[in-house]
Amino acid sequence: MFKNMKTLKTLLKYLGKARYLVALSLLFALVTVALTLYIPVLTGQAVDLALGKGDVDISGIGFILIKISACAILLALFQWLLSVVNNRLSFDTARDVRIAAFKKIGRLKVKTIDSRPVGDTLSRVITDIDHLSDGVLMGLTQVFTGVITIVATLVFMVSMNGWIALAVVIVTPLSFVVSGFVARRTYSMFRAQAGERSEITRIVDETIGGMRTVQAFSREKDMVESFDAANERLKKCSLRAIFFSSITNPSTRFVNSVVYALVAVCGSLMSVFGVGALSIGDLTCFLSYASQYTKPFNEISSVVAEFQNALACAARVFEFIDGEELEKEDAGQADLTKVEGRVEFKNLSFSYDPKKPLIENLNLTALPGQKIAIVGPTGCGKTTLINLLMRFYEPDEGEILIDGISATDYTRSDLRSLFGMVLQDTWLRAGTVMENIKYANPVATDDMAIEAAKQARAHGFITRLPNGYDTVLTEDGGGLSQGQKQLLCIARVMLRDPKMLILDEATSSIDTRTEMRIQDAFARLMAGRTSFVVAHRLSTIRTADKIVAMKDGKIMEIGTHEELIKKNGFYHDLYMSQYR
Repeated sequence: MFKNMKTLKTLLKYLGKARYLVALSLLFALVTVALTLYIPVLTGQAVDLALGKGDVDISGIGFILIKISACAILLALFQWLLSVVNNRLSFDTARDVRIAAFKKIGRLKVKTIDSRPVGDTLSRVITDIDHLSDGVLMGLTQVFTGVITIVATLVFMVSMNGWIALAVVIVTPLSFVVSGFVARRTYSMFRAQAGERSEITRIVDETIGGMRTVQAFSREKDMVESFDAANERLKKCSLRAIFFSSITNPSTRFVNSVVYALVAVCGSLMSVFGVGALSIGDLTCFLSYASQYTKPFNEISSVVAEFQNALACAARVFEFIDGEELEKEDAGQADLTKVEGRVEFKNLSFSYDPKKPLIENLNLTALPGQKIAIVGPTGCGKTTLINLLMRFYEPDEGEILIDGISATDYTRSDLRSLFGMVLQDTWLRAGTVMENIKYANPVATDDMAIEAAKQARAHGFITRLPNGYDTVLTEDGGGLSQGQKQLLCIARVMLRDPKMLILDEATSSIDTRTEMRIQDAFARLMAGRTSFVVAHRLSTIRTADKIVAMKDGKIMEIGTHEELIKKNGFYHDLYMSQYR
């Protein structure tokens, strides 16, 4: 019935984490089925007493009715308990899968994140897991209980009359044939449906994130057309999946009606002609069992589509969880307290695409406390060098040394704890201004955070916000200017007080006057610390101890500003192109 058994096995592993809930669900299902099957027995006994010769045994019938009422009350109670347990099991499973998927994000290689659309990841972690939860709940409630009901009912029917039970069993496989036929065809359809949902999520995320750009270029119509096309594809996938899955229920209902009619005809003939000692009460009971026996097939068929949808979504989620991640690391060998800040790039080579070399055989040394400026045209490898230093990517050849120790001998966490980074692309989380500043150092006091904001020249605008440092920022700092967001990022790094600094276009969104003021703060922060500064505004790096001029992944020149200007070479031309 299930095309992707690997997905089902993985799902069962997650269900197995809550074994006690599975055991309770099994217990309550058994009790529910037992009570459901016992009530027809009591009904048959009451019918036989009512049709008995002579006076009707009122007291006997009354006692049976009391037992039926008690069973009905207990049945309702255990059905409620079964529903509670199944809901808990379903949501716990979805929670565990969601946690595993979210943790996976932190372990993914940066190149994997860069190559995957954000909307696709969002769809897998949120939407697909929601569908998985719904499918697991329906599967547990209908399939699990239904199978127990079918087996138990069949046992009761065999014990009452083997011939009629045999006739029922012979007709039953038709339901499995229909369900199997539909399941095999709908799985791929629901997988395609999940893919189209992911595409819609991507378009929405892309549109919201770039709304200003979309409006600036008047491309709203194009975005709507892209969305409409994806929405139309989703509709077609959904209609196909629903069309095929909708065949199951009426087909199984037809088979169930045949079973019921078969039991009624055979049982009536046996009762009339006295074959098999089948009384009217037994026939009544048998008909109830036939109805109970066929009912799960209807219920199971009704959730086949939902369950196949859940498995298709689960396959996408587990595919994400099983994706390539960062290699496991042993404990770092370096003593972080003794790091002085000597950084060496030795024979470094790296490319994002093996067919397009970027950095080849690069050598560079930064002494402790030096300010190293990296300049060059767009795409020359400046930011790539920083990505390699922070081990967001690993070099193809060569190595990076920190105080003579290979960067790979540090854990990634230890290595990154040595650096404070301010990037061109600001990132703020939903929360207060104070929480955003403390993000780099959660144990810092409020006074320390305020002092860091003053050094970053952010204190002035923060105090003018509606609630000062307690002002709640929306996602990505909505409501603040790009320059204000960058000042908060600078304050965050200042609060961390790192041993080394990386500034990647850190003042690109700040006006010239504020930039001149912030340079003083940076000068105090960089004093005695090895610093790497990526800059396009060459006026901001004139005081650097060493300027590295890059082009096409290669170092063209190294020296101070005055030395490189006197050379009248590549850096001179680059500098003069800005200030000629």
